[in-house]
Amino acid sequence: MWKLIKMEWKKNSLGKMIRHAAIMTAGILFFVLMTAGVAGADVATQGFFDKSFIHASVELYAHMSYMIFTGVLLAGFVVDDYKKGTIRLLFSYPVKRKKLVLAKVFAVWIFSFTALIVSKLLMYAIALATRNLTHISASDIPYGYWLFWVELILSAAAMVSISFIALPVGMKMRSSKATVVSSILIVCFTQGNIGEFTLVNSVPFYVVLFVLAIVSVVLAIYNVETKDV
Repeated sequence: MWKLIKMEWKKNSLGKMIRHAAIMTAGILFFVLMTAGVAGADVATQGFFDKSFIHASVELYAHMSYMIFTGVLLAGFVVDDYKKGTIRLLFSYPVKRKKLVLAKVFAVWIFSFTALIVSKLLMYAIALATRNLTHISASDIPYGYWLFWVELILSAAAMVSISFIALPVGMKMRSSKATVVSSILIVCFTQGNIGEFTLVNSVPFYVVLFVLAIVSVVLAIYNVETKDV
């Protein structure tokens, strides 16, 4: 399986994916710092923000961006092969079809999960290192507490996994655009708010979505051995 995953990364240009993730991280950080600076103008007497603003901003914008990014990767790794018909060539290999499709799924999940964690850590570290320049406090981010790391890992796993709900939509329609649009709708549904009502940080809600994500992957592969492509 690991060899198949590495083959998928190589075929889809791992270096290019890393560059895109790096550019996206830089964009998120710039937006977070600029937003904090604008908000800071309204409370100039304080001079500094507490941890909650930076923490909440990084979490929100990183999750939104990487959920869509995961949808884009799913479109490129999985849906495009079905759309272009190149999946037939892949299925001609003496390897089970389910294993080949799962390798694509795991390749996307592992990369997105790792990139999201690294992205958030980099943003926290840069915000902390530049606090004297930006006048935005990040010193209260609890790096030293184990709960911080548990939350970091679990939230990244949850957000990336939820993005896979878009997979069966894209495969059913044989459309990369449908996959990406579905990802955007999922982001709006999970990270948005109506007035003061929001589903962000609702653990039961995310558990249901996580189960739906597993069901979505199962639907994508359950009859792949016999289905005509």
